[in-house]
Amino acid sequence: MIDFYVVEKEELQKKIGKRIIELRTLKGWSQSQLARACEKDRQAIEKLENGKVNPTAFSLYEVSIALEVPLVALFDFEKE
Repeated sequence: MIDFYVVEKEELQKKIGKRIIELRTLKGWSQSQLARACEKDRQAIEKLENGKVNPTAFSLYEVSIALEVPLVALFDFEKE
Protein backbone atom coordinates (compact mmCIF):
# COMPACT_ATOMS: atom_id res chain seq x y z
CA MET A 1 0.00 0.00 0.00
CA ILE A 2 1.25 3.47 -0.88
CA ASP A 3 1.55 5.94 1.99
CA PHE A 4 -0.12 9.21 0.97
CA TYR A 5 -0.13 12.42 2.95
CA VAL A 6 -1.73 15.78 2.42
CA VAL A 7 0.47 18.74 1.58
CA GLU A 8 -0.42 22.36 0.88
CA LYS A 9 0.43 23.86 -2.52
CA GLU A 10 3.12 26.22 -1.18
CA GLU A 11 4.74 23.43 0.83
CA LEU A 12 4.81 21.15 -2.22
CA GLN A 13 6.37 23.92 -4.34
CA LYS A 14 9.11 24.38 -1.72
CA LYS A 15 9.76 20.64 -1.48
CA ILE A 16 10.07 20.33 -5.25
CA GLY A 17 12.39 23.34 -5.32
CA LYS A 18 14.58 21.89 -2.61
CA ARG A 19 14.75 18.60 -4.50
CA ILE A 20 15.76 20.38 -7.71
CA ILE A 21 18.55 22.13 -5.78
CA GLU A 22 19.75 18.74 -4.48
CA LEU A 23 19.76 17.17 -7.95
CA ARG A 24 21.39 20.22 -9.55
CA THR A 25 24.08 20.27 -6.87
CA LEU A 26 24.79 16.56 -7.41
CA LYS A 27 25.59 17.40 -11.04
CA GLY A 28 27.83 20.26 -9.89
CA TRP A 29 25.71 22.76 -11.82
CA SER A 30 24.89 26.38 -11.08
CA GLN A 31 21.39 27.76 -11.58
CA SER A 32 22.63 29.30 -14.83
CA GLN A 33 23.86 25.96 -16.12
CA LEU A 34 20.53 24.30 -15.36
CA ALA A 35 18.69 27.21 -16.97
CA ARG A 36 20.72 26.85 -20.15
CA ALA A 37 20.21 23.08 -20.21
CA CYS A 38 16.42 23.44 -20.09
CA GLU A 39 16.26 26.65 -22.14
CA LYS A 40 14.92 28.85 -19.34
CA ASP A 41 16.35 31.98 -17.77
CA ARG A 42 18.21 31.84 -14.47
CA GLN A 43 15.49 33.83 -12.69
CA ALA A 44 12.92 31.19 -13.66
CA ILE A 45 15.10 28.49 -12.08
CA GLU A 46 15.65 30.64 -9.00
CA LYS A 47 11.88 31.10 -8.54
CA LEU A 48 11.31 27.38 -9.09
CA GLU A 49 13.97 26.42 -6.54
CA ASN A 50 12.62 28.90 -4.00
CA GLY A 51 9.07 27.58 -4.36
CA LYS A 52 7.82 30.95 -5.64
CA VAL A 53 6.04 29.55 -8.70
CA ASN A 54 3.53 26.82 -9.38
CA PRO A 55 5.32 24.94 -12.18
CA THR A 56 3.51 23.14 -14.96
CA ALA A 57 4.00 19.43 -15.45
CA PHE A 58 5.80 20.21 -18.71
CA SER A 59 8.26 22.63 -17.11
CA LEU A 60 9.09 20.01 -14.46
CA TYR A 61 9.52 17.49 -17.27
CA GLU A 62 11.98 19.86 -19.01
CA VAL A 63 13.97 20.21 -15.78
CA SER A 64 14.03 16.44 -15.26
CA ILE A 65 15.31 15.91 -18.81
CA ALA A 66 18.03 18.54 -18.28
CA LEU A 67 19.04 16.90 -14.99
CA GLU A 68 18.90 13.45 -16.64
CA VAL A 69 16.56 12.03 -14.00
CA PRO A 70 13.06 10.57 -14.25
CA LEU A 71 10.29 13.11 -13.62
CA VAL A 72 9.30 11.20 -10.49
CA ALA A 73 12.74 11.96 -9.00
CA LEU A 74 11.63 15.58 -8.52
CA PHE A 75 8.97 14.28 -6.13
CA ASP A 76 11.30 11.96 -4.21
CA PHE A 77 11.43 13.78 -0.90
CA GLU A 78 10.93 12.76 2.69
CA LYS A 79 7.77 13.36 4.64
CA GLU A 80 8.65 15.89 7.34
